[in-house]
Amino acid sequence: MMRTLSNPAPFVPHRCFLALAAALTFVGLASASGTPLTTTRVAAGLSSPVFVAAPPGDTERLFIVEQTGDILILNLASGTLNPDPFLEVTVTSGGERGLLGLTFHPDYAQNGYFYVNYTLSVSGQLKTFVSRFSVSLNPDLAVDSSEYVLLTIDQPFANHNGGWIGFGPDGYLYIGTGDGGSGGDPGNRAQDITNQLLGKMLRIDVNGDGFPGDPEKNYAIPADNPFVGITGDDEIWAYGLRNPWRSCFDRETGDLYIGDVGQGAWEEIDFQPASSAGGENYGWRCYEGPDPYSTGGCDPPGTMVFPIHSYTHGGSPFRCSVTGGYVYRGATIWDLRGTYIFGDYCSDQIWSFRYDGASMTDFEDRTAELDPPTFSIGSISSFGEDGNGELYICDLNSEVFKIIPDGAVLGDMNCDGAVDFFDIDAFVLALTDPAGYEAAYPDCDLMLADINGDGDVDFFDIEPFVAVITGG
Repeated sequence: MMRTLSNPAPFVPHRCFLALAAALTFVGLASASGTPLTTTRVAAGLSSPVFVAAPPGDTERLFIVEQTGDILILNLASGTLNPDPFLEVTVTSGGERGLLGLTFHPDYAQNGYFYVNYTLSVSGQLKTFVSRFSVSLNPDLAVDSSEYVLLTIDQPFANHNGGWIGFGPDGYLYIGTGDGGSGGDPGNRAQDITNQLLGKMLRIDVNGDGFPGDPEKNYAIPADNPFVGITGDDEIWAYGLRNPWRSCFDRETGDLYIGDVGQGAWEEIDFQPASSAGGENYGWRCYEGPDPYSTGGCDPPGTMVFPIHSYTHGGSPFRCSVTGGYVYRGATIWDLRGTYIFGDYCSDQIWSFRYDGASMTDFEDRTAELDPPTFSIGSISSFGEDGNGELYICDLNSEVFKIIPDGAVLGDMNCDGAVDFFDIDAFVLALTDPAGYEAAYPDCDLMLADINGDGDVDFFDIEPFVAVITGG
């Protein structure tokens, strides 16, 4: 049934609408109930997928990291996997070992460089390798022999290898390392900042070589790293981490979120604002979550940064290992923008919240809607983003899922699957000529223009609509 306005107005030209929009002061808004979410499976039959990513600006492909050593390419338009792996790496796999991380150089389109994090046993010594590879003339195939090792780290035990790597908005490469393994960090490595890169967030410059005489160090140290010129390893950006399993930079704000796996009682999400100068001590092994764990070799409590969110082990299903997530910045689900989504590997639960740098809001359990009966998402090994900022979930059991709206999305006035500037003309038509809108867009719903969720399509929806399409 056609919905009419109580006081229809003459048609407002597109540029007049933009002028009106520019004159308004906008705030971030969400619909009254929020867009319902669900998931769709985009890949299956994989070998222990542990991460997905895409090169900057590449909206057509998703790169899937398999723990056993391959990187595959999923073509998003066709939903098909390329028959040949993009890259094959020899790794020592199993448990918490294997090919664990992938990221692309900010200038990948020009230089073809990408980076991986993996474990390999060399002469009986397990090592973490952070290496650069190059793409071939075929954009779907890397040169397997192009490996250029940036750094290696000896691992005293088989577990707690971290594995996440990513470029920050500053162009430097960040590397999350575990504390070396076993239980309780027996070497107190996470708190040791001298000759000890384990239990840290490292930050290096991949575009230089500050150690020309050392073939095992093929990188430079950013001059503003917090321990440059004072006691502490120059590579360290932050410390006090147990096993940072999946971190992310908010692609809009530059804030860093770290999911750090706990010992036996607490799981935590740590946060570093984009304005940070580094040097944060996130507490392990002095603290596990908010509680004291060990008093040996600990800085004063006031010098430590506590989690923005933590949860205890236990419950039904049993919670025991956090999988850090991502802040949604896609174009498909506008009211989800700015929401951090993460999960638990053991319980397969998924949660979300918003964080403004000081306080958390809108905490929600998303498990029921993101794990519908059609599928069974288990052993959540990672979350990831495609080139559009849409989010994915890796199931270690062999599958990858995409988070999608469960039905139409408010603001998608032309029904093309995204909320963006291409919706402006249709939105203005819905406000000023409802019959004309329904004639022009017969497969769409006029009520998609009810952005403020008050049950009416009217000019009170203009301000939130502009906030939506501008990311306000």
